[in-house]
Amino acid sequence: MSPSTSEAPTARIEEIIAEHRHLEGPMLPIFHALQEEFDHVPEAALAPIADALNLTRAEVHGVMSFYHDFRKAPPGRHVVKICRAEACQSMGSEALAARALEKAGLDWHATSPDGRVTVEPVYCLGLCACAPAAMVGDKLHARLNEARLDKILAEARS
Repeated sequence: MSPSTSEAPTARIEEIIAEHRHLEGPMLPIFHALQEEFDHVPEAALAPIADALNLTRAEVHGVMSFYHDFRKAPPGRHVVKICRAEACQSMGSEALAARALEKAGLDWHATSPDGRVTVEPVYCLGLCACAPAAMVGDKLHARLNEARLDKILAEARS
């Protein structure tokens, strides 16, 4: 299991930054590499990124918070991504998303207290003709309805 935010080793954070800072537009590759290593972008990495790229911490934080795919904390064992793009919305994904969040007792990007489930929005899974859609891990689910979504959530929580 990956280290939590407080356990992210400073030396490894510095190595990742050094490995990517030479790239043109290095911030996003650094974020991706950190998330690959730690399952999230540790808070402890923001100041070293700012220092290495000669930016303010506010600028780094602004980029981090703009992109929804970058996590501030490790995700649950199962990440349920619910499509919120227009095609899925037109087929009822907003009501399904609200139901999923209510049933899970979570907000977007939150993880259940037992660490099993994280619910995240995604803005297109490429299944527009089969909307509404969701993804759990690497598995896509299309033509969702309440019963299918409830089953997906139950499986994720088990």
